[in-house]
Amino acid sequence: MYVCICQAVTEKQVRDAVEQGVHSLSALREHLGVASECGKCARCAHGILKECRNCPAEARGMACAG
Repeated sequence: MYVCICQAVTEKQVRDAVEQGVHSLSALREHLGVASECGKCARCAHGILKECRNCPAEARGMACAG
């Protein structure tokens, strides 16, 4: 599923970024460009960030893969 239409960023890309150490919306904006245009994706992207932060590190590759 696309999270950010403006930058063509998918949910999987956001989850992969979290797995690589991105843990804030501002860092996600720098890394993928999410919420840098119209901003309508910010709430969804932030929700995915919060969801993935709550996953145990060993489960991130599986459970948070989307």
